[in-house]
Amino acid sequence: MIPFNKPPLIGTEKKFVLQALSSNKISGDGYFGKECQKWFEDKLPAKKTLLTPSCTHALEMAALLIDIKQGDEVIMPSYTFVSTANAFVLRGATIVFVDIRPDTLNIDETLIEDAITPKTKAIVPVHYAGVGCEMDTIMEIASRHNLFVIEDAAQGMMSTYKDKALGTIGHIGCYSFHETKNYTSGGEGGLLIINDERFIQRAEIIREKGTNRSQFFRGQVDKYSWVDIGSSYLPSELQSAYLYAQLLDVDKINNKRLKLWHRYYDALKPLEDKGYIKLPTIPNECTHNAHMFYIKTKDLETRTKLLSYLKSNDILAVFHYVPLHSSQAGQKFGRFVGKDRYTTTESEKLIRLPMFYTLTNQQQKVINCVKQFFR
Repeated sequence: MIPFNKPPLIGTEKKFVLQALSSNKISGDGYFGKECQKWFEDKLPAKKTLLTPSCTHALEMAALLIDIKQGDEVIMPSYTFVSTANAFVLRGATIVFVDIRPDTLNIDETLIEDAITPKTKAIVPVHYAGVGCEMDTIMEIASRHNLFVIEDAAQGMMSTYKDKALGTIGHIGCYSFHETKNYTSGGEGGLLIINDERFIQRAEIIREKGTNRSQFFRGQVDKYSWVDIGSSYLPSELQSAYLYAQLLDVDKINNKRLKLWHRYYDALKPLEDKGYIKLPTIPNECTHNAHMFYIKTKDLETRTKLLSYLKSNDILAVFHYVPLHSSQAGQKFGRFVGKDRYTTTESEKLIRLPMFYTLTNQQQKVINCVKQFFR
């Protein structure tokens, strides 16, 4: 069976993990944790970055930082992972879903303003497949209405919008290092990206269980104590060591994935030209990271048959999100504003093909099977 995904593995992860194990600091924010955060702050760049155990935790921290309360409303697309919504629902917010664009599957920026009410607190654009949302428009709307922008860039590391790294444009950004992402910290992992200086000090406090422990270790206070709400949002040093190995080879991973992505695109373009499928759209102002390669069939029935055909040929391809507004919890904790023109129909057409760093000649079999199905 050709799997849908294999976690990226460069080969140096074991060396760094063993080094972390032999150190006297494995609970978080040791040598590797600090080196990872410094790498991101320099590379992105960002005012402050903090590693977290997952992107879910980073999103939860973002909700705390912008002080989401009962009755607040947060605007986002329905075509996203449940963590995008859960982070704000946990603080009492109502989720306001708007439709997506059919080309990028990102939030339709032209529909956001109609969804704003006096209760709106934030906009959460989700950069689907590592392709940037129309951030200039979103930031302009947020500025006029005095709203926060939290970028869910879980899939967006190494992608840009108008030469700015995804996650560095809004007030706060969030990355994921889950095993399905381009870079992983050993299965799970995340990053909080702070682009607004007013959140830096409180983010450190929330991350360390509501204490000013970071200030204590920098010598800014003579003892640390409980000063705010918070939780345990530190990843272990083992996670950081695993991730750091991949950061040192970040371009190698990115270039290999882009090569695989373009091979899919070029090989399957004739099927799009004949009207059988739709391929991903990359806007001119965006560079992407080849996080995934998807195709869209003409309808749900065709997708179901193609998935079955691929499976019968030992190829595991998958569909993606079931729109949140159609779920039980989505109906309880949110509402859809406007017409669902594309969210449901586009989600029912999409297939993600196998895509991972170590994918080799297996890719040709996937290509051949997709072509054979449409023959």
